[in-house]
Amino acid sequence: MTEDTVTRAELTEAVYQEVGLSRNESSDLVESVLSEISDALMRDEMVKISSFGSFFVRQKGQRVGRNPKTGEEVPILPRRVLVFRPSHVLKKVIDDGYQNRLQRGSETAPYTTYPPSFGDQGSGGSNV
Repeated sequence: MTEDTVTRAELTEAVYQEVGLSRNESSDLVESVLSEISDALMRDEMVKISSFGSFFVRQKGQRVGRNPKTGEEVPILPRRVLVFRPSHVLKKVIDDGYQNRLQRGSETAPYTTYPPSFGDQGSGGSNV
């Protein structure tokens, strides 16, 4: 995976490399997972992925904002927003990776591998 953004194509390639499915099957799997997550969120269901985190939709009420250029008050309409809350396991993986990079003196190097036990630790709740 390259750059600072992971794309669907890169996720598909990772599934292809790790699981051994064909590229078409890997693509179908990635699309199926993303579609299931999207559908659940549209139904206002929380999506919990063990050792990763939770996605949910939150309703934000109407409020008054300000135009930064003019200072004029502007109404901001109510809307639904997507929220992601990382699990404690994911937070630890990210922090440990950052601490390791600091110790090596390369805080800009991406941390792209999970420890072997990463997927073995549960966070409770329903999982996708």
